[in-house]
Amino acid sequence: MERPTHFIPFTTTLEGIAMPEKFTFPFFYEPHELSRRAAKELQTYLGQQTDFDHNFGLDENQTGPVIGKMFGVLVVQTASGELGQLWAFSGKLADQNHWPKFVPTVYDMLTEKGYFKKEELVLNALNEKIAQKEASPEWLEAKANKELLHNIASKEIAEYKLLQKQNKQLRADFRTNNPDLSEVALHHLIQESQLENIRLRHLQLQWKAKLEAAQATLHRLEQEIELLKEERRQRSAQLQNQLFSEYAFLNQFGATKNLMDLFKGNPPAGAGECAAPKLLHYAFQHQLNPIAMAEFWWGQSPKSEIRKHRQFYPACTGKCAPILSHMLEGIPMEDNPFLVNDALTKTLEIIYEDAFLMVINKPESLLSTPGKSIKDSVYTRLKKQYPEATGPLLVHRLDQATSGLLLIAKTQEIHKKLQYQFISRKIEKKYIAILEGIPQNNSGTIDLPLRVDLDNRPHQIVCETYGKTATTLWKVLRKEANNIVVEFQPITGRTHQLRVHAAHPNGLNCPIKGDDLYGTKADRLYLHAVTLRFWHPIEKKVMTLECTDPFDLEKKSL
Repeated sequence: MERPTHFIPFTTTLEGIAMPEKFTFPFFYEPHELSRRAAKELQTYLGQQTDFDHNFGLDENQTGPVIGKMFGVLVVQTASGELGQLWAFSGKLADQNHWPKFVPTVYDMLTEKGYFKKEELVLNALNEKIAQKEASPEWLEAKANKELLHNIASKEIAEYKLLQKQNKQLRADFRTNNPDLSEVALHHLIQESQLENIRLRHLQLQWKAKLEAAQATLHRLEQEIELLKEERRQRSAQLQNQLFSEYAFLNQFGATKNLMDLFKGNPPAGAGECAAPKLLHYAFQHQLNPIAMAEFWWGQSPKSEIRKHRQFYPACTGKCAPILSHMLEGIPMEDNPFLVNDALTKTLEIIYEDAFLMVINKPESLLSTPGKSIKDSVYTRLKKQYPEATGPLLVHRLDQATSGLLLIAKTQEIHKKLQYQFISRKIEKKYIAILEGIPQNNSGTIDLPLRVDLDNRPHQIVCETYGKTATTLWKVLRKEANNIVVEFQPITGRTHQLRVHAAHPNGLNCPIKGDDLYGTKADRLYLHAVTLRFWHPIEKKVMTLECTDPFDLEKKSL
C-alpha cells in the first residue's frame, strides 16, 4: 500500500526512542519525544521554507498583517509499521486552506465550485443590492425630506404656540386693565382664543398629513431594503447550517459526526479548523494509526491571549473538546491529569486562629473549593474540621496551583464583614513569584483588563473592550540561583491576574515559573501568597500575617 500524500517520513533517527504506551491526552500534556522530533522538523521547515508568504511577525522587514499560527504534528504508523508524521495548521495559512506539506481541511468551503462559493456570490449580490438602494438618490432624498419636513413642522408649530401664548397674555392684561368690559367685548376675547386653538389644530393636521406622506414614501423604500436583508439573513442561516452539516469528523471506527451533532446546535466560530481535528481526520481517512500528537505556536503573540514562539500548547476546550471526544473514541489515552488529586497527602498549616476567623497556608495543587471531578479542597476539609461553622467559610480563593495565605471566616457575620473589605479593596495581599526571564525594569504598575477566554476556559485574555479593570503593583526582590524573584501586590482580584500580567507582552513578558497555562510547565507554579493584611472586625485592629517562603533557594542581593 502506497504512503498517503501527506505522510512525511522522519529525517532524523528515532533510535533509542520508546513508543508511547498510550495516545496523548490532548488538553494537558508533556509532548512525547516522538512529537518533539516531529515538531522540530516542522519548525525547521517553517524557518527555511519559500513555499508561501505569511507574516508571522518574526521578520521585521516582512510586510503585511502579523498573524501568528498554531501548528500541529501527529506521529502516525502505517499498517506495515512505518513511523511518520502529519503536519497541520489552524485556520488558514497565507489566506489559503491547502499547502502541499500540510493535511487538508476537513471540509474546504473555499472550493471554487463548492456550495459555499456559490452561495457567497448570491450573498455578495444581495449585499450589493442593499448598498445600492441605501445609497440611491431616491432613498437619500426620502430620508432627507422626512427630516426636513419634521424640522420645519416643529419650528412652525412652536412659533405659533409662542404667538398664541403671547396673545393669551395680552388678553389677560387687557381684562385686568379694563375691569368694566361689556359682555360683547368679553365674548370677542373668548372667540379670539377659540379661533387660535382651531388654527393650531389645523396647522398640526396639515403637517401631520405631509409627514405621513413623507413617511409612506420612506417606508416603501425601507420595505424594499428590509426584504433584501431578510432574504440575506435566511440565506446566511441556511449556508451556516449547510456548512455545519458538511463539517463531519471521522474516528477510528469510520463513524462520522458533524458540527451540529457535536455541539448540539451552533458551534463556536472556527470550530473544526484547529490543527488537531485536521490531523486525526486525515489519519483515519488513510488508515494511519495515531501514536502521539502535539501543537505549538509559531510567530508573534496575539494582542489578547498569551502565546510564545515555539512553545507547546494543549488543544482548546471550547472548540475542540466535543470534536476530539468523538474522534478519539476507543483509543487508549494517557490519564486525564484533571482527575488526579496531587494534594491528598498535603496538609493545611494554620497561621492564625481565634473564635471568629483563621488564616491558613494552602499547599499548592489543593483546590480552594470543590471542583467538578475532585471534591477534596480547603472548603471541604475545613467544613469537616469545623462542622459548627456557619457561612461560606472562604472569604477569597487561590488558584489550585498557587500556595499561600487564605482568610477563613467562621461565621456568616464575620464572612460578610471580611468580604466587604475585599470588595472595597481594603485588604492588602502580597505574593512572591519566580519568573522565567528578566523584566526590563525593577518595579512598576501593570494595568491590563481581563476577561475569560470563552472558547478556552479557564484561560483569561486581555480585552480592552469587555475586560474588567485589573491592576498589579510589582517590584524585584532578589535573585535566586539565576532566577528573578518578584513581589506582586494585586490591587484588584481578577482570575489569573498575576499569571497573565506576568506573562503578557504588555505586562512583564516573563511568565511565572511553572505556569502551565501561560508559560512552561515545571514541578509546580512558583507563585505564593506570602502576606495578608486586614482589619479584624471584632478585635478592632489591623492584622498583618505572613508565612514562610516556600522557594528554598540561595538568596543573592541584586
